[in-house]
Amino acid sequence: MLKGISPLISPELLKTLAEMGHGDEIVLSDAHFPAHSVNARVLRADGLAADRLLAAIHPLFELDAYATPVVMMAPVPGDALDPSVEAAYRRALDYTGTIEQMERYAFYDRARKAFAVVVTGETRKYGNVILKKGVPS
Repeated sequence: MLKGISPLISPELLKTLAEMGHGDEIVLSDAHFPAHSVNARVLRADGLAADRLLAAIHPLFELDAYATPVVMMAPVPGDALDPSVEAAYRRALDYTGTIEQMERYAFYDRARKAFAVVVTGETRKYGNVILKKGVPS
């Protein structure tokens, strides 16, 4: 085990985060997300709530300062978004900036282009989030 790195970060996830460059994106999906249908690089973090994994990633991952670095899936028309999900993600990332809400199929298209998808154990609806990597300032 490495000192200073959360035990929630698997060796495969640590390697993936290190391989990402500025502007690359990673998806942390809920347990319902069709990860294997939209991206060839899928990592598993079963049993972990997405906000806990976000909090573990936060110290290791610089968010992009030149574009909106946090994107969440918007609810489909007629459905409701649980505001506690976004609030938990904001706390985990210590993030007060803009979070883009993206239509479901547009989110899937963006996930296809992501560096990787991490399937979490998150069970709350619309618990999907994309992070865009930046460079330390």
